[in-house]
Amino acid sequence: MFAFTLKNKLDRLGIHYSWLMVLMAFVTTMFSSAVISTPQILILPITKAYGWNISDITSSIGVMFFVLASIAPFGGALILRFGIPKIVIISCSFATLGLASTVLVSEKWHLYISIGICLGIASGILGLGLSAAIATRWFNKRRGLVTGILTSAFAAGQLIFVPLMAWFTTIFNWQYVVIPVLIGSITCSILFLFFGKSWPSELKIPPYGDNKIYNPPLPSKENAIYISFNNLYNAIYNPAFLILAATFFICGLTSNGLILQHFIPFCADNNIGIVVASSYLAIMGIFNFIGTNASGWLSDRYNNYYLLAIYYTFRGISLLYLPYSNLDFYALTLWAIFFGLDFIATVPPTVRLTSKFFGSVNGPVIFGWIFAAHQYGAAFSASTAGIAREEILSYDPVFIFAGITCFFATILIFIFKVMSNKIILN
Repeated sequence: MFAFTLKNKLDRLGIHYSWLMVLMAFVTTMFSSAVISTPQILILPITKAYGWNISDITSSIGVMFFVLASIAPFGGALILRFGIPKIVIISCSFATLGLASTVLVSEKWHLYISIGICLGIASGILGLGLSAAIATRWFNKRRGLVTGILTSAFAAGQLIFVPLMAWFTTIFNWQYVVIPVLIGSITCSILFLFFGKSWPSELKIPPYGDNKIYNPPLPSKENAIYISFNNLYNAIYNPAFLILAATFFICGLTSNGLILQHFIPFCADNNIGIVVASSYLAIMGIFNFIGTNASGWLSDRYNNYYLLAIYYTFRGISLLYLPYSNLDFYALTLWAIFFGLDFIATVPPTVRLTSKFFGSVNGPVIFGWIFAAHQYGAAFSASTAGIAREEILSYDPVFIFAGITCFFATILIFIFKVMSNKIILN
C-alpha cells in the first residue's frame, strides 16, 4: 500500500520508481560498507578498554571475512528465492544485532559472535547480489550507470563513516561509535519493509527504459545452491578460474584485509592519531571512487591482462613504499591517493575476463566464487597480520610480504595471458 501510494506521487513528478530503488540500494550498500569498516575503528579503543591484544580483535575480523566469503556466492540465489526486501531486512537485522552486541562484550570470544558471525552474515548475505538485482531487474536502459552508482556506494560508506566514527572515539566513549551505522541499518530495513519491491511488475510497471511489464520468472526446477556448486565444480578444472581466483585472493589480502583493518593500528604504532589516520582512509575512498570508474572505462578499451598486471604491480610498489616512507602528511597523502586509485580497480577487468571464459550465463555465478576467494584473502590477512604484529611488534614485514604477493599476482596474470589461447572457452 505504501509503495503504491509513493509510486503514484513519483509518477506525477515524472520519476520512475526504479530510481527510488536505486536510492534505497545505494544507502543500504553504503551502510553495509560502513558495517565492515566499523571493526577497524574499534580495534584500538577495545584493546585499551580491556587490555586485550590487537590480534584478539583482528582474529574476529578474520572470522567476519571468512563468513562473508562463505555466504557471498549464494547472495544472488538467496535474493532470487526470498526477494530483495526480505534479504535486506535479514542483513540489516544481523548488522543491528552484531553492532549492538559488540559494545556489550566482556570476553574475547564474544567478538567472534558479534563481529565474526553477525557482521559476516550481514555483509555476506547481500554481497554483490543487491546491486546486480536492482540493475538487471529494474532497468532495461542505464544498467551500466546504475551498476557504477551502486558500486560507488562502497567508497561512499568508507568516505563518510570512517572519519565520523573515528571522531566519535575522541569525544564519546567507544561504545557510541556504532550509533551512526546502527541507526542507518535500522532505517534501511524500515525503508525496504514499506517501499522495497523485488520486481517492477509488483507495482504493475515496466523496468526503466521499457514499455512491457514482465512477470517474475518461474522458480527454477534446479536448486539455486546446487547450480552455484555445479558451476564451481566445472570451473575448478579450468586454469582461468584458478588464476583469477588466486589473483583475487591476493587482491583481498592486500586491500580489505590488510589496509582497511590494519592501517589505523599501523598509524598508531607510528604516533599518528586515529582521526588523522581515518582521514587518509577517507582520501583513499575518494580516489577509490575515481579509480574504479576509470578502470571500468579502461577495461572496455584496453587489454585486460595488461591492466591487471599494471594494477597489481603498482599496488605492490605502494605497499613496499608505505613502511619505508617518512609517514608525514605529504607522504601519507601521496600514498592514499596512489593506493586509492588502485584499491578495487582490479574488479572491472576481472569481471570481464570471467565473462570471456565462462560466458554471460555462468560467468556471474562463477564470479561469485572468485569474489569469495577475494574475501578469503581478506580473512587471512585480517587475522594473521594482527598475530604477526603481536609477535614481531611491527607491521613492516607484513607490508613487505603483501607487496611481494602483488608481484606474484602480476606473474600469474602474464602466465594467464600466455595460456589464454589454449584455454577452452566455456
